[in-house]
Amino acid sequence: MSYSRRSRYSPSLSPYDKRRGRSVSRSLSRSPTRSVSSDAENPGNSLYVTGLSHRVTERDLEDHFAKEGKVTDVHLVLDPWTRESRGFGFISMKSVGDANRCIRSLDHSVLQGRVITVEKFLWQQVCCL
Repeated sequence: MSYSRRSRYSPSLSPYDKRRGRSVSRSLSRSPTRSVSSDAENPGNSLYVTGLSHRVTERDLEDHFAKEGKVTDVHLVLDPWTRESRGFGFISMKSVGDANRCIRSLDHSVLQGRVITVEKFLWQQVCCL
């Protein structure tokens, strides 16, 4: 008794076969592309901080950065279940000069036993948050 492939399997197409007719290279976003300059996204006073300890708090970050200038906002990214730091955050300084001073003096500094990295915030770095 011989079995043909067609007789053993359903003649209906699998979801994979149904998709085959569509174009493979679909854009993730249907919105028109934006050509916004990086200066419009960040005037230069927002900083991206990585390498943070899981026990660091927003107050610790504010105290550490206040040594170099006036801090206007601190956002520490937290794990939603444990409420611990995910190891990175964002700092807004009052002026661009304060932000540049922080980058020069606090980049590769130690906060709670961890070496942190401080750089100008770029939206492309966190596009998947």
